[in-house]
Amino acid sequence: MSLAQELAAAQEAARAAAAVINALYRRNLAVTVKEDRSPVTAADVRAEEAIREVLARRFPAYGFYGEETGRSAMDAESVWLVDPIDGTKSFVRDCPFFSTQIALLRAGRLVLGVSSAPAYGELAWAAQGEGAFLDGQPIRVSATRTLEDAIVSTGNLKSLARSGQGWANYGKLVTQVSRIRGYGDFVHYHLLARGALDVVIESDVNILDIAALTVIVREAGGVFTDLAGGEVGLATTSVLAGNAALHAAVAPLFA
Repeated sequence: MSLAQELAAAQEAARAAAAVINALYRRNLAVTVKEDRSPVTAADVRAEEAIREVLARRFPAYGFYGEETGRSAMDAESVWLVDPIDGTKSFVRDCPFFSTQIALLRAGRLVLGVSSAPAYGELAWAAQGEGAFLDGQPIRVSATRTLEDAIVSTGNLKSLARSGQGWANYGKLVTQVSRIRGYGDFVHYHLLARGALDVVIESDVNILDIAALTVIVREAGGVFTDLAGGEVGLATTSVLAGNAALHAAVAPLFA
């Protein structure tokens, strides 16, 4: 199968999930708390089932790692990474900052990503070497060069707040940049990839939250690593993403 066929399947799966999610949004669904204290609803499970059905039908030999239905065939060369509703806490509070994340990991490398925001009707995607797109239009990270002109957005920061020197260095960064915002979830990554802000920092994420967004930001010309500057992988729990100049400027604060 070609990367184009895989991307088309991921987009089809995202649309199938969006239909499920939109039908159940603001329906006061029962919420179950999982062992990791994260919430799950029927919308999460049904959306992942819809995604899995599409991808398994098209690519039966591929592995699958889903937030709700778990892992299968993780030793396959190609493995789908899926979070049907990234931002379930937002979903259950009737806040539209949630998304569906679908990525493909091949031989240990992330090669495509689809990020769907059903409440916004927004769809971003990218495939390795093919550029990044938002609602069909090519997108590119900003050309901002200096911290004093930079807009930085943050998400989950609990671990960073507990880190002593890392938190102190984050405080220094706050005093140097133009603006600090906390858009979080898919929102700040889409904004980053289309050049509307310049740096994203998070210290508490799961690979399923960011795998697709990693590909999208990179294909939009950005740099996407963990906070220490390391490569993104299945064990990644933090993010430093931005255009090349600002990633290089911020990285020493957290290395």
